[in-house]
Parts: sequence; structure tokens; C-alpha cells
Amino acid sequence: MNYKTILVHVDDSSRSAVRVAAAAAIAGRNQAHVIGAALSGVSRFLYQTMPPEANDPTLALHLDFLRERARDALAVFTREMDASGIASFEGRLVDDEPGAGISLHGRAADLVIVGQAEPGHALMADFPAYVVIHSGRPVLILPYDIGVSDPGRKILLSWDASREAARALQLALPILAQADSVSVAIFDTRSDSRTVADATAADPVPFLARHGIRADLSIIPLEARRGHRRHEVGEALLTLARERGADMLVMGAYGHSRFRETILGGATRTVLDAMTLPVLMAH
Repeated sequence: MNYKTILVHVDDSSRSAVRVAAAAAIAGRNQAHVIGAALSGVSRFLYQTMPPEANDPTLALHLDFLRERARDALAVFTREMDASGIASFEGRLVDDEPGAGISLHGRAADLVIVGQAEPGHALMADFPAYVVIHSGRPVLILPYDIGVSDPGRKILLSWDASREAARALQLALPILAQADSVSVAIFDTRSDSRTVADATAADPVPFLARHGIRADLSIIPLEARRGHRRHEVGEALLTLARERGADMLVMGAYGHSRFRETILGGATRTVLDAMTLPVLMAH
């Protein structure tokens, strides 16, 4: 019950080193292989329709610049992995845009690590959400403004017995098994009486115990108010994580995709926008 392949997104941003350090820490606990993926930034579908680079010197120069930047990021990744002592790793230059490229290569990994969308950075704003929705893998998202060296020691798990929460629970088992403590939270919104009934009927604590994971369960009431909104659950999740000193939140991601648009549920969007700790999401 270990992650054996971890894919981490690397680039030339200042936060790339934080993602690589987290990947190395988790890989060390799992004896995992780490893939550092750097993207050129041009869609692989455009590559298929563009004229040969030799026939367009300007295009060739631009693509060379993009690939060189990706190669520089991979060189840094290699140095950091060597310094970490991880024995099995590789750098991978991917000719694709970040969302599609990481989603594609992540499908052959056990865990994908990306960063929260950083204000003012060139990366597409919905990048983490896109990878969560499209990769089909658990995605660990690290906050852009908080240093994280070894996440997953004290975990808060959000549970409502939905398919999304169940998938997050299952795919997070390796990291839950290595945690020092696991807390399961059920939010009673009062506007949907079935949530607590379903969540307690499908109590995950015995399931976790059979995997050797000790967990406690709490039902957290939210203030009853007319027109309760889902984003309030996201805010309550982050508040509870802070109060309990959690260093990782595990939750299902609610949403679907359209042609180039990712549509998310309110709690998911709130956590992605305002996260104050690493979040492992699965869809």
C-alpha cells in the first residue's frame, strides 16, 4: 500500500523547489520513483499541425527558447533530487501545455504533485483544478505562499459519503497509513439532512482501521442560515484544519469539465482559492 510512482510538476518558478522537496519526502517514505515533468507550454495538438520548424526560423527559435527553459528547470530538479538522496528519479521534457501534459503523464503515476495557482504567474489560472478533473489520479496541491517540507503527518479528511469523497479516501490510503494522526470531519449543514445520515451510515473509521489506520470522527455543525452556500463548507474546512493543526487536507473534488473550462463545486473552488495547507484532492 505505497505510492510507487510520483509525478511532480517542475518549472522555473520559485515554488518549484517546494514541490520537489515534498515529492522527495513522500518518495522517501514509499521507496517511490519520482518523475519531474517540465512543460514547453505549447499544446501537443498544435505541434501536430504546425509547419516543420526548419521551414519557419522564427518558430524554431521560439520553440528552442521554450524547451531550453524547460531543460533548465529539469537541471535544477536533478540537482535537488541528487541532494535529497532519492535513488530512483527521472526528468521528463514534455512538449505540451501544463494542464493537458501533466494530466496525461499523471495517468501513469500513483500521485501527482502540483502547486496552487500563483497570482501573476503565467500558468493558466485553473491549472490545479484542470489536473484534478482530468488526470484521474490523486493530486496533491501545495499552497503558493507556504513552505512545505514533509506533508501528511497530521491529516484532516473531509467525508460526506459521496463518490468523490470515497475516491479520495481510497487513493489517499498510502499517505493516510503513514500519518501520525487522522481526523475525519463530517459537516452538518442543516440544509441537507441526508449528508450526516449517509456519512455516518458509511462510516469510514472501521474501513480505515482494517487498513491499520487509526482515525477519529467528528460531526461539525455549521450555523443554520437561509440559503446556505456550499462555499461555506470550504471555509469551515480550512478553519477546522487550522484549529487542529493539520498539515494536509484530503477531500473529494466536485465538478466537471467543458471544452476549455473547468466547472467546480463551491467547496472545492473555495479550498483551491484560499488553501492554507497542502490539499490532496481526487475526482
